[in-house]
Amino acid sequence: MSFISSLSSTANSLIRSSASKLFGFTQKRSGAGWTDWRMIKDNKRRLLVKEHAVDRLRLNTLRKNNILPVELREIASQELHNNFPRDACLNRVVYRCMLTSRPRGTVIKFRTSRIMFRHLADYNKLSGIQRAMW
Repeated sequence: MSFISSLSSTANSLIRSSASKLFGFTQKRSGAGWTDWRMIKDNKRRLLVKEHAVDRLRLNTLRKNNILPVELREIASQELHNNFPRDACLNRVVYRCMLTSRPRGTVIKFRTSRIMFRHLADYNKLSGIQRAMW
């Protein structure tokens, strides 16, 4: 059993290393790559959020702590403002359709826009989804 787990872990590391060679982007769709430049930009934002999440959380908790003195809270606020890129904030991540890159009307559970969701549901491409009939 340990042989299988070690084999799967080496396979996972090999997949991760080969995927990271594609400019850090791991998503690939039928040879076409990314849908458009907006998805590449959004993926860069997601990587920044992931990289800086722990430090931002620590500084935010210091900044919002009412027990600490005002000076410490101001220092934490200044460090948060000056030492991190703007795109490292979670609010700047946009949920996009993974098929069309549409930013609005996204069904988050299926990662598709409402238009593509309806189209895929009409042709039974989504498991467990059926068009309403009465």
